[in-house]
Amino acid sequence: METTKIGLGLAAIGRPEYINLRQEPDPDKSLMSYRNRALELLDAAYKRGIRHFDTAPSYGKGEDFLIEWYRKSHVKDAVFSTKWGYTYVANWEIGYQGKHEIKEHSLGKLNEQWQKSKDLMPALNIYQVHSATFESGVLDNTEVLRRLHEIKIKHGIKIGMSVSGSDQARLLDEASTILIEGKPLFDSFQVSYNILESTTHQMVGQLLSAGKTIIIKEALANGRLLPNSKLPQYNELYQVLTGLGSKYKVGADAIALRYVIDNLKPTTVLSGASSLIQLNGNLKALGFRLEEKELSQLSTYGMEAQAYWHERSELKWH
Repeated sequence: METTKIGLGLAAIGRPEYINLRQEPDPDKSLMSYRNRALELLDAAYKRGIRHFDTAPSYGKGEDFLIEWYRKSHVKDAVFSTKWGYTYVANWEIGYQGKHEIKEHSLGKLNEQWQKSKDLMPALNIYQVHSATFESGVLDNTEVLRRLHEIKIKHGIKIGMSVSGSDQARLLDEASTILIEGKPLFDSFQVSYNILESTTHQMVGQLLSAGKTIIIKEALANGRLLPNSKLPQYNELYQVLTGLGSKYKVGADAIALRYVIDNLKPTTVLSGASSLIQLNGNLKALGFRLEEKELSQLSTYGMEAQAYWHERSELKWH
């Protein structure tokens, strides 16, 4: 029986521009268009068996769309996760030239964003620090950590942390040792992991063995794992993905997702689909298993963390 579930992340459907390599035209970037598409996508995902939905205040209208859908759908078994620590500031401006989101891991920002995020209850199951870093000081901020513990105890939800960057493994290790009133604060970790970036494999395996919830994001490497003529450095990998796709009668997206499922066996892998076509393609990952030799072959394309994250930092908002 499959243990890893596919969830739906709302990063690409909650705002008109995102760090990815879009494979489909997006002619209508209006707020109403995105709202309607988000509600349609959430309905379709639920009907296809998805129960975990992940969002954040920095995903534009991601929380608003999820709250609206939740109140209209009246579903009883959905599970939500959201985050705090980033604020979306592009204000739906297409081609925005500044930073689209601003990080702030302060107690004030935590309290401010919690006031909105708590509207996701009672389906809200995991509340996460968004992209924790050593530089932000959040793991040393006693006031913030105690406030998270207070939210955890009062509302009976898990406290989580998402990580990005070349320090992912060290951040996970450090966070896993944080105790509040003698008990671990963090129950859940959201990690970037894919064919190109699997440097956290050992650390994540330890957390899984310890009973922690592991949510995988960016399983498609922000679109880099979808065959693209503008990325000739991946031509050999694209040939392998295409060959496996032909064998299993799926797209490269399903192969990439299946790699994560079979190689790591996390709790949840997030689909970043922004359309029904993408969603249906992603869900085909649940219909087959990769062989050990295929997993080993794909693993040979892993990059050093520094190189992977440098390349990601060069990607444009689309």
